[in-house]
Amino acid sequence: ITISGPFEYDVTVCPLSSDQAVKAVSQEATKLSLAFSKPPLPSQQDGEKLAESVLKSVLTLSTVYYWLPKSQGVSLRRQVRDATVEVLEGVAQLLEVILRSPLQTLTQEQLTSTGGVWSACDCFAQLPRDNKAAVLVVLSAQTGVVKDAIEEIEQALSEAQDPFSDVLDDDQDGDEPRGNQDTYWSEKDRRVIGPCQGLMKASAACLRKLTTAVKANGDVTTPQSLSQLDDLADIAKEISPGVDDLALCLYPPMDYSGVENNVSKLAAVLKKVLDIIRSSHVCGESELTWVQFLDGAVDHNLQKTKDLIQQDT
Repeated sequence: ITISGPFEYDVTVCPLSSDQAVKAVSQEATKLSLAFSKPPLPSQQDGEKLAESVLKSVLTLSTVYYWLPKSQGVSLRRQVRDATVEVLEGVAQLLEVILRSPLQTLTQEQLTSTGGVWSACDCFAQLPRDNKAAVLVVLSAQTGVVKDAIEEIEQALSEAQDPFSDVLDDDQDGDEPRGNQDTYWSEKDRRVIGPCQGLMKASAACLRKLTTAVKANGDVTTPQSLSQLDDLADIAKEISPGVDDLALCLYPPMDYSGVENNVSKLAAVLKKVLDIIRSSHVCGESELTWVQFLDGAVDHNLQKTKDLIQQDT
């Protein structure tokens, strides 16, 4: 296809341009793979034409990305860029496979590489069409990671068992640890985990509520609103690593200093997220209620965790 003018990424222009460009790459990859899959091999002239067609298609697709201005939103541009890179890397891999494969033979590796190009091209159909949709993609991914971390801890707690729990309990004075605690949680460990779980659940609630707020109030018509959406996406990306780090340090043997450190870090991230939400256009009066509630929940669980850690066993 020929693109002759500044590219604007909107519902009417982008789907046609990107879909045509990525379809051309898919078709050229298929032609290339078939041409070198059985005899006779392409002549030098035909090979040059194939190479030119492949080059034209990938340059056209690259142009779709490069002409997408940052003013449409950084989150959107990143996802279009990542999808474009996936396609280009797929084409490069296919070319490498063809070059090192036996001539006039369609190998399984070549089939797999061709399918990889098709799959990468198909992903363009699922790309968000504006920055609001792109931010929702980020929030959905973060929510999934946090949910998994919470469920893993809950499952571990339900399955974990003190191997000495039914042995000579009456002979224990309660002041000394019993047996090898490297593989199970003590009672104090379990008490500490409680508010840590509360903080992790507050993280999940924050992401869910933010997703709802973006869906309802997200605006892509002004530079300020677009920038605020990008800020929300960027800070939200810090939540799941914080939750993962906290979850990992909760497993026995529990290092209380590590727990306190990671709880403080996650709480700081959540407070920052809530501050950015509060000052953004997605936060109306109804949103302010849960922002304030979660802000209090973060403080409560942070302080409770520190108090429990400082208590004597």
